[in-house]
Amino acid sequence: MNSRPDQPLRLGTRRSKLAMSQSGHVAEAVRAVTGRPVELVEITTYGDVSRENLAQIGGTGVFVTALRDALLRGEVDFAVHSLKDLPTAQPDELVIAAMPKREDPRDALVARDGLTFEQLPDGARIGTGSPRRMAQLYAYAKGLGKSIECVAIRGNVDTRIGFVRDGELDAVVLAAAGLNRIGRGDEATDLLSVDNVLPAPGQGALAVECLASDEELVAALGRLDDPHTRAAVTAERALLAALEAGCSAPVGALADLLADGQIVNEMRLRGVVGTVDGSTLVQLSTTGPVPQSYDEAMALGRELADEMLAKGAAGLMGERSL
Repeated sequence: MNSRPDQPLRLGTRRSKLAMSQSGHVAEAVRAVTGRPVELVEITTYGDVSRENLAQIGGTGVFVTALRDALLRGEVDFAVHSLKDLPTAQPDELVIAAMPKREDPRDALVARDGLTFEQLPDGARIGTGSPRRMAQLYAYAKGLGKSIECVAIRGNVDTRIGFVRDGELDAVVLAAAGLNRIGRGDEATDLLSVDNVLPAPGQGALAVECLASDEELVAALGRLDDPHTRAAVTAERALLAALEAGCSAPVGALADLLADGQIVNEMRLRGVVGTVDGSTLVQLSTTGPVPQSYDEAMALGRELADEMLAKGAAGLMGERSL
């Protein structure tokens, strides 16, 4: 880190309104802890320009590679990613210096006429590009005794909500965190309970990444880290990595902290994999002490993945989750 106090730190970000908004929040926090100006450097990623279905172009890494390349070339000092976009393998030269406090991890429904999921009519058309969401939405609808049709869509928040406003779709499903970060959380007509739809591993959390060799910057950014968020997301991503190695079905996961009064003493990790049509879901959970180290969090995720694979997850086939 160039330590001249007037030298701006360069924050690499995707160009989307959501990415710019969440990077702006991080920039403010970094200014506060370092006393340095921070400038946003907009970078276009393959996932931003490709119009292909995300599951077809490789899922997670498509939004990340260009940002990481800019870091490695020294064009930016640090980058902000949506954690659910990060591949589970971490390059040796880079380090996630901070995972700030997580936003709402749930999925949000934006439906016509203010409808909740349970109020949607039979045969409702719901837009989402995520096989993970499709699998669970189909299963949720089936449990309510009704049918839905999931329609694969892409695009930014405006585009997706536009499908509902224009009457093309009855509803779309988006991450609640994204809506909240751009000040549009009130447009959600229903927040989907994690008992029915588990989010993507890491959903609602951000990763602040920089060169591992820049110890001064790693330490400064580390002041933004939220240890509970890091423990939860590490367990979720360990589950994802182990399941990715053993099956190709969409994965949902959430680790939440269980408090006894004011004292957080346990972590519950829930996981789901399923066929995209929702006909088969493997869902399990485990509860244990809050992980005190990276290795403990990784072990929690791997253990649950092993149980899920043993319960039939290995036999499920599907498109990768997003």
